[in-house]
Amino acid sequence: MTLVFYDCTTAPSPRRARIILAEKNVPHTVVNIDLAKGEQMGKAFRSINPNCTVPALKLKDGTVLTDNAGIAAYLEATFPDPPLMGTTPKEKANIASWVSNIEQNFMMGMAHALRNSNPAMKDRALPGPENYQQIPALAERGLAQVDHFLKAFEKTMADRDFIASNSLSIADIAAACTIDFCKVIGKPITNAMPNIKRWRNGLAKRPSFNC
Repeated sequence: MTLVFYDCTTAPSPRRARIILAEKNVPHTVVNIDLAKGEQMGKAFRSINPNCTVPALKLKDGTVLTDNAGIAAYLEATFPDPPLMGTTPKEKANIASWVSNIEQNFMMGMAHALRNSNPAMKDRALPGPENYQQIPALAERGLAQVDHFLKAFEKTMADRDFIASNSLSIADIAAACTIDFCKVIGKPITNAMPNIKRWRNGLAKRPSFNC
């Protein structure tokens, strides 16, 4: 039995795991879950992941990992080459801190901006099995979070090819997947952000970022 990856090609979250699988050349099969059709809420997928979210990764022993943190940790430990979570204690710590920053201050802002304003997500302001009403003020705050993160990130990337180490890491993957999705909330990367554009264009040369 090979690994089974539950994906949705239109969503940024499973793309993070998809890039890791590609970078590490991990053999796996793919099951696409159509979020637009609500397949994540159906009985069949609930039996795989009761959280009703993607990505999910079913291991050979039947264990199912249901979030990016767990999937990344498993793949790094099982397929260590190339390393995407650091090789020295300081590098590992720096990458982990950056991922936390990206998730809390960038990814969460983008998610709040989208899920609390998009009419298609009425009563779906948070992912998962429960319904939550939209709060317009959270959408406004989310847009502000995105702006603040990108402003600081542009300065950070002035002399860097990668975010947290001398090579690609899961921090780059998390940030790039979020940045690519930001056009959905009207926040595309512009020529006013040359350092971010240079960094992102460099990542685009990697086949994994085009999968």
